[in-house]
Amino acid sequence: MMTTERKAVLINRLKAEGRIVAKAFAEEFQLSEDTIRRDLRELAAEGLLRRVHGGALPVTPDLPDLGARRAIAADVKARLAEKAATLVKPGQLIFLDGGSTNAVLARALPRNFAFTVATHSPTIAAELEDHPTADVILIGGRLYKHSMVTTGALAAEQIGGLRPDLFFLGVTGLHPRHGLTTGDAEEAAIKRRIAGQSAETWTLVTAAKLDAVSPFQVLPLEALTGAYVGVEDAGTPDLTDYRAAGLRIETM
Repeated sequence: MMTTERKAVLINRLKAEGRIVAKAFAEEFQLSEDTIRRDLRELAAEGLLRRVHGGALPVTPDLPDLGARRAIAADVKARLAEKAATLVKPGQLIFLDGGSTNAVLARALPRNFAFTVATHSPTIAAELEDHPTADVILIGGRLYKHSMVTTGALAAEQIGGLRPDLFFLGVTGLHPRHGLTTGDAEEAAIKRRIAGQSAETWTLVTAAKLDAVSPFQVLPLEALTGAYVGVEDAGTPDLTDYRAAGLRIETM
């Protein structure tokens, strides 16, 4: 197999499976592990993947801080928020994760009936300052400033006393095999805790987060109730693998 052919196979495998294990790939194609590691180094130098011990993961671009993310794909996030808001029913307890899309959702929540919003994000709570019918519960804990959410034992303890009807989960990656991921271990643990307490867990993502894998898994795909994907002018993404995995997923 020529170098260009090997690299093409590596990239396709990475897209399909979400990771490359150099030793397993070398054995499968009867190649030396050193050859595969060299290919991975060269692909990483081209910015096509991210080298990790023993193999490679997809490239996950550095996530800008919350303030910068608010300006990205604003129209798409508005469509996602409008759709997600229709899930909320009178008297429910919903939990809003942090993030720019959920900030838009907070502003789109129904205003003609009463319900309760729990959140571990002070910025999300602030979005609800003038909401006429939403009661707000703010979870305390150690503030993870990058995402403006609380984490740690105190947050986990308070979340343990709640039983939300709906949890709107924010993630940095959604993959048909590796599920929902994010870039911080403590934040992932808190998201997992909230999902475990909730009757339903939904995620709202832009198409750029599809097929992406960040370092820390939040949930496997089967733990998700459903996903709404916002698309731009590039066209509708292929969701075949997600639906084959049993995920209820729609584009907006």
